[in-house]
Amino acid sequence: MYKDWSRRPFSPNQRIIADFIQRNEQRVLYMTEQEMADELGLSIASVSRFWKAVGYKHAKEFKNRLRFRFESTPSVKMQDAIERANDNSLPQTLLDICCHHLEETRRHLKDEILQQAVNALSTARHIYIYSPGPCAGLAELMMYRMARFGLQLKKMAPSGHELLETLMHVDNRDAILIFGFVQLLPESDVILDYAREAGYQVILITDRLVYPKSQEADIVLYAGRGEVWEFHSMVGPMYVIENLILGVGLASRDNSIRKLDKLQQLRARYGNRLPRN
Repeated sequence: MYKDWSRRPFSPNQRIIADFIQRNEQRVLYMTEQEMADELGLSIASVSRFWKAVGYKHAKEFKNRLRFRFESTPSVKMQDAIERANDNSLPQTLLDICCHHLEETRRHLKDEILQQAVNALSTARHIYIYSPGPCAGLAELMMYRMARFGLQLKKMAPSGHELLETLMHVDNRDAILIFGFVQLLPESDVILDYAREAGYQVILITDRLVYPKSQEADIVLYAGRGEVWEFHSMVGPMYVIENLILGVGLASRDNSIRKLDKLQQLRARYGNRLPRN
C-alpha cells in the first residue's frame, strides 16, 4: 500500500501527510479531513488533494483499502510475504525483514521502561502470563528460563470463563504479563479492567504503537512484528522476552548464579541416568 510512496514526487505538505498516515493508521480511519488538517497545521484543500496524489479518488476509497488491510486473513498475509520475496533470495528477504523489526523494536524499547518491567517481575509473588494463539511459545520459553531463578510463573487460560479460575487468585502482590497483538481481546480487556480493583501490575507487550486501553496497563513494551496485513515475525517479541529474562537474572545476580550452579550440580550427578528431552 505504501510501497511506492518513497519514490513519489511529493510536495513538502504531502510528505507531512504521508508520514502522519503511516504513523497513525488506526487514528486516520476515524479522522475527518478537517481534523487531519487541523492537527498538521495544513489547509483542508492540501489534505483533499493528497488522496489523488497517491492513487485514490478520495479519502473514503483510501480508508476502505486501509480497513481491508486491518481485516486481512492469514491467506492475505501469506500472499503478501510471497510477493515480497518474489525472485529474491528468501533467506535474505526474511533476514532483511527481521532486521527491520528488531531495529524498530529497539527504537521504541526505552531502557527505563524495560527496567520497570524487570523490577515488577523480580518482585512479584507470582507472575501470570496471558499468551493467546501464537504467543504460547513465547510464554513457554519465558516460564522455562525464569523458573530457573526460583520465580513462580503460571500461564492463564487463553480464552473463555476458564481465565477467571486463575484471575480470582491474583492480587496486589502479583504481576500479569499480557501479549496484546493486533487487537484487544475480551480476555485482555477483562484483565485490564479487574486490575483497578485487585491492584496487580499489568505489563503489556504489544505490536501496536496505538493499542486500545494501553493506558490502563502499568508498563507497555513495544515489539515490532510488521504491519497488520503482513506475515508476522516473532523476532521482535522474542527480543523483548530475552531482555526480560536476562534483566531478571541480573536483578538478583547472586541468587540467579546460585540457582544455575545448583542445576549444573544436579545435571552432573544425575545426567547420565536421565534421558535428554
